[in-house]
Amino acid sequence: MLRHAVLHDYKLYLLSDGLFSLDGGAMFGVVPKVLWQKSIPSDTLNRIQLGLNCLVIVTPKHNLLVDTGIGEVLDPKFRDIYAISRSTSLLESLGELGLMPEDIDFVINTHLHFDHAGGNTRRHMENTVPTFPKASYVIQKGEWEDAISPNDRTRGSYLEDNFLPLEEAGKLQLIEGAREIVEGVEVLVTGGHTAHHQVVLIRRGDQVALYLGDLIPTSHHLKIPWLMGYDLYPLDTVVMKKRLLERALNEHWLLVFEHDPKVGMGYLVKRDDTLMITEEHR
Repeated sequence: MLRHAVLHDYKLYLLSDGLFSLDGGAMFGVVPKVLWQKSIPSDTLNRIQLGLNCLVIVTPKHNLLVDTGIGEVLDPKFRDIYAISRSTSLLESLGELGLMPEDIDFVINTHLHFDHAGGNTRRHMENTVPTFPKASYVIQKGEWEDAISPNDRTRGSYLEDNFLPLEEAGKLQLIEGAREIVEGVEVLVTGGHTAHHQVVLIRRGDQVALYLGDLIPTSHHLKIPWLMGYDLYPLDTVVMKKRLLERALNEHWLLVFEHDPKVGMGYLVKRDDTLMITEEHR
């Protein structure tokens, strides 16, 4: 499937920070395994393999990065639990485009879970510093507040080293609600997965792309009731999925999946009342 697209004068590149695995039951919530395993197989520990797909948006004036993958996880136990495989990394993928960390002007985090914000920072000698030293990190204020004060349910998803150094370095750009970050690139708050989860909409003329984050993590989650058990507000996920997928179908949007290991980008079509992804733009 597509990993690169052009929207008039904007170029989109889907870069990989590797692969990891999560429990299949948690990824599909109340959907029985007998159904979801037809689409994506699990290993002997019931884990399914997922991608860590980060989006680079190259405009004539700016370079933007949406989410930063899982980063350089050093804890062997953590790496084993999540079966982290990084035959490639986000920084290596950037390098293949001829981009250095210093070339990124904005980093947009859909939310601050460890598999979306792990590459925000890196180790430098004895310190943890922003990976992208010249970038403003665009985060919903409510998401930031939830991350720095997690509850018993959410604490395991937020790793402070992924985001606290951003504040210390003065790189935070906290926003509230929908906002245009640069011309043609805006964030929309969806809620659902977390209270302040945001997606990224890129619009150039009549061409539109939507980076879905964890609202619809893979192409297997296009069915409205197929929700993650990780969603804190599942009914909000349902509402936003229906709303955005209807527009994507009618307006021929390019959809970008963060966690699908095979389907990176594609256009939504309906065949025999079933939503699916194709590479062809109508």
